[in-house]
Amino acid sequence: MTANLLDYDLEGLAAYCESLGEKRFRATQLFRWIHQRGAKGFDEMTDLARSLREKLKGRARIEGLSIISQHESSDGTIKWLFDVGDGNAVEAVFIPEDDRGTLCVSSQAGCAVGCRFCSTGHQGFSRNLTTGEIVAQLWFAEHFLRKHLKTDERVISNVVMMGMGEPLQNYSALVPALRTMLDDHGYGLSRRRVTVSTSGMTRIMDRLGEDCPVALAISLHAPNDELRDKLVPLNRKHNLADLMETARRYLQVAPRDFITFEYCMLDEVNDSPEHAQELVRLVRHWDVSCKFNLIPFNPFPASGLKRSPQHRIAAFAKVLSDAGIVTTVRKTRGDDIDAACGQLAGDVKDRTRVGERIAQQRTIVLQPVRSGSAQ
Repeated sequence: MTANLLDYDLEGLAAYCESLGEKRFRATQLFRWIHQRGAKGFDEMTDLARSLREKLKGRARIEGLSIISQHESSDGTIKWLFDVGDGNAVEAVFIPEDDRGTLCVSSQAGCAVGCRFCSTGHQGFSRNLTTGEIVAQLWFAEHFLRKHLKTDERVISNVVMMGMGEPLQNYSALVPALRTMLDDHGYGLSRRRVTVSTSGMTRIMDRLGEDCPVALAISLHAPNDELRDKLVPLNRKHNLADLMETARRYLQVAPRDFITFEYCMLDEVNDSPEHAQELVRLVRHWDVSCKFNLIPFNPFPASGLKRSPQHRIAAFAKVLSDAGIVTTVRKTRGDDIDAACGQLAGDVKDRTRVGERIAQQRTIVLQPVRSGSAQ
């Protein structure tokens, strides 16, 4: 089978070129054609020797993902549904703002973590994406947007691994994809502008800090283990003490001097001033430099949950801000095309019956948990 060159970071492509008897510098030329210029075929690569182009035609390909659908929101957000084969589809979202263009990228077909409030998790889990399938989302979006906007300038300045899936459960494919995003011969993104979001896989967080430190966002969503066990099942294995200690270690190598904690605001579940005060005690106890990004919940029927009213979100944010913690409330973007945070669902064959197990969780009544002292 021919090799898909989107699967390789620059070092991997150099090794591939050497296996063909070619000099390593050919990999840099190839890499630039693919990622900077969006080349889809070898005949476009006019500065490569004809003999090399013919050799590549027989042994390699540049294969992106087929698009099932594209939807554009009234606010300019664009959502693509990509076919990844075998009845599975994943979503990616472009969010334009005045000072940046952000692409939200998926790492898995579905998700096995099973967070109570996440639409993707309710779809279940099928498989990890390959490096090429992760990179293909950026490769397509960047060059589509350049044509759409009639510009030769880079459009996507930020990538967030916050689409479908838990990125750190697909670590072997994730890291080469990140390196392609960061490489100056690829997309040239800053480490500060590439963010991996995790539910808290602490041992893999340590590995990421060693192998490819980028900005880190942690899906927190609760200030104590009792409540977080119900909302984020991964917490039963990696509890808050483990998570906070790992976050503090990551800060030693992080490109930013803070960790972002994502916190989905669920009506009368985790949104009281007492919960906010408990969060303050938690991060102070562990001395974790952080900012909080409060996310208004985007309801979907299977969750059995509701969005916190605006006044409760504002009161919650005030407690954190008054304690000196930088706090933002995420703008709800792409609501009208189901592209907002937590809404990405795609189309997934649930091979591990994750969706079925999450559905059973609806029988668990989420009561506000009495706040206690930090561990």
